[in-house]
Amino acid sequence: MVKEKSHDIKSAKSKYGMANNTWFMLRLAYISKEKKVIVLSLLSAIFAVSLNLINLYVSPVILSAVERKAPISELVLTILLFVAAIMLVSAASEYVNTNTLYGRISVRTEIINLLNRKAMQTSYPNVIDEKFTTLLAKSQEIVGSNRAASEAIWTTLTYLTTNILGFIFYTVLMSGIQPVLLIIILVTTVVSYLVTNRLNEWGYRHRDEESQLMKEIINLDRSSSELTVSKDIRIFGLRPWLDELYKKSMKAYMAFQGRAQGVYIWGGILDTALTFLRNGAAYAYLISLVVNDGLSVSEFLLYFSAVGGFSGWVSGILGGFNILHSQSLDISTVRECIEYPEPFKFEDGEHIDAGKACCAEIRLEGVSYRYPGAKKDTLTNINLTLHPGEKLAVVGLNGAGKTTLIKLICGFLDPTQGRVLFNGRDIRELNRRDYYNLFSAVFQKYSVLAETIAANVAQTNQNIDMERVKSCIAKAGLTAKIESLPDGYSTYLNREVYDNAVMLSGGQTQRLMLARALYKDAPFIVLDEPTAALDPIAESELYQKYNEMTKGKSSVYISHRLATTRFCDRIIMIKDASIAEEGTHEELLKAGREYARLYEVQSKYYREEEAENEE
Repeated sequence: MVKEKSHDIKSAKSKYGMANNTWFMLRLAYISKEKKVIVLSLLSAIFAVSLNLINLYVSPVILSAVERKAPISELVLTILLFVAAIMLVSAASEYVNTNTLYGRISVRTEIINLLNRKAMQTSYPNVIDEKFTTLLAKSQEIVGSNRAASEAIWTTLTYLTTNILGFIFYTVLMSGIQPVLLIIILVTTVVSYLVTNRLNEWGYRHRDEESQLMKEIINLDRSSSELTVSKDIRIFGLRPWLDELYKKSMKAYMAFQGRAQGVYIWGGILDTALTFLRNGAAYAYLISLVVNDGLSVSEFLLYFSAVGGFSGWVSGILGGFNILHSQSLDISTVRECIEYPEPFKFEDGEHIDAGKACCAEIRLEGVSYRYPGAKKDTLTNINLTLHPGEKLAVVGLNGAGKTTLIKLICGFLDPTQGRVLFNGRDIRELNRRDYYNLFSAVFQKYSVLAETIAANVAQTNQNIDMERVKSCIAKAGLTAKIESLPDGYSTYLNREVYDNAVMLSGGQTQRLMLARALYKDAPFIVLDEPTAALDPIAESELYQKYNEMTKGKSSVYISHRLATTRFCDRIIMIKDASIAEEGTHEELLKAGREYARLYEVQSKYYREEEAENEE
């Protein structure tokens, strides 16, 4: 399964090699305080080789004692010693293998933590970068199970170590055998492995063909059984046609499987022939030693068993490296995600003193922004200053670029041209996390934590200031609803986690998000359509408190309902990727341009709606 997933990325050259990725995993186990994984994997390999050697020698040694006509007591003692050794080593091996599992899971969990940390802390442009999001999704799949490369690689490394140690011991054991025989064994084993492995991968190389055939069969099966098409099948008499298509698809699929089985059979035949050649050469040579040099039966059995074992170790080494290569590709994908370049400065940026930011100014100078792959700018040559304590409204039609402007102000995006300045300093040079800490915001898309209402407002479940939570809830107009709940502020949200959780309405949730923004008490407040789920009356009531809610703070408010903008000190209207109009509500109405026209259309709509409600 791991091989199949890793093959998906073999077309791209891996940034890291097998040795580099192996070292990465060893180092990760060491620094994550799971050094025992390395030790236990090595012990597992040693015990596996030891058990193999014990089993290799048990029959020849007992047979040798029989040949020497050793006393019964010696024979029994020899058997008991071997039995004891097998039991002891088997028990130790089982104990080690069982205890290795937990450490391997811990190392994989550490990789998951690294990926989660990257996803949560990466620069915002990476979040909307298709290459990064694809890489992240693939990486999360790679670490998603015990069979994933990030955990299975320890099994592969143990398997490789076992085979390498076995190869060394068997090479020493067979050092007295004719070198030509060793070469024959080695060559036939390598050729057998390479050829049969190539033939056995035929299915993978033709996976697209098989997948297409399976898709056709599955689609026909689904089309035949779905209730939604049952009427069409009966009315238009489609059954004979669907039957014919199904038979053709099955015939093509069975033909494919026949070709595959033919290839696999030839692979088996070749492997059998090479095995026969290897064993035949070993038999002939060892029999000649028995006849000409007086090789004992026990020595014959030992050497012949060693020949098969030696071949097995060689095949194991080749197979182990093949699996390790596939797993290394998966680990390369994960590492590329974790080490994906960051366009923003964080700890290496200039620190911002939050205590001095209350009277700060944000200025956009000649700012343009074009999304990656777009043919034209979303915003062009924006010059805008947000003064300390100012309430700024940003209005415009859908798609005008209002949210993009907010992302630029908040530092989620860097302009493709121009600069965003914080107190005269280009935010590209600042610690971006410090910059984010200056903002409280309610965005169009928001997250509700699987926690209590109080924790959702405070964004923590530690040391919550309940008086402050209640004050912010009151300002957002949600007190009556919260206090009517049986558990009040301790009520849990998100039923996907808690069965007894409460589901707030869309408008109530938006009010909760407003309370959350107020609780942070940052010097800048950004509200991106915060009342979209409220009706006009509820919206009007909420914005009557707007001045009180943002008193002493700089705030930016996006709205498609122009009536709410009258609360702001200044309004800018975005049109054709630039600032088309700017002024107070009254000034823009007096100018009689696009803003005034839209305001009149919306006002007429609300007046008609109010008249209908009265009727």
